[in-house]
Amino acid sequence: MLLRPARYAAAWVAALAVALLVGGCGRHWPWHHSPPPPPTPVHELDITGAAADTYPQYWKRNTLLVDLSGASGSGSITLKPVEGSTWPVRIAFRVRPGAIGVLDVRGAERTLLPINDTGASPVDLELTPGMYTPTTPQMTVSWGPAAPAS
Repeated sequence: MLLRPARYAAAWVAALAVALLVGGCGRHWPWHHSPPPPPTPVHELDITGAAADTYPQYWKRNTLLVDLSGASGSGSITLKPVEGSTWPVRIAFRVRPGAIGVLDVRGAERTLLPINDTGASPVDLELTPGMYTPTTPQMTVSWGPAAPAS
């Protein structure tokens, strides 16, 4: 029995499609992008306090991000510029909603940063420009549960 040319072409197309599907699983497709690499930890500020080693620092564009996403309950840390350097122009803190209720930051000024307890992903809270000056010796960051509404 002879195959008609249309059936013969359809059989080749089907065989080629199966070969591409099976063989293409391990290939890198040009439209597939790998996830971005994790940020590189830096040491711009000296951090002292309870479990200070568990709060890494990263650059997020031109903002120094201090990752407090591992913080829960109540605690406090002190931040100082590394010997021989100055404060970064911008500083932010990464926190997990629901883990802590409020950040109390004291530098040249004092500010309370309430943290919404809804949401699953960490939130970045950037400090306002007047929170610290080049001559501010240190900043204290405390956290704890949210103050009850009065």
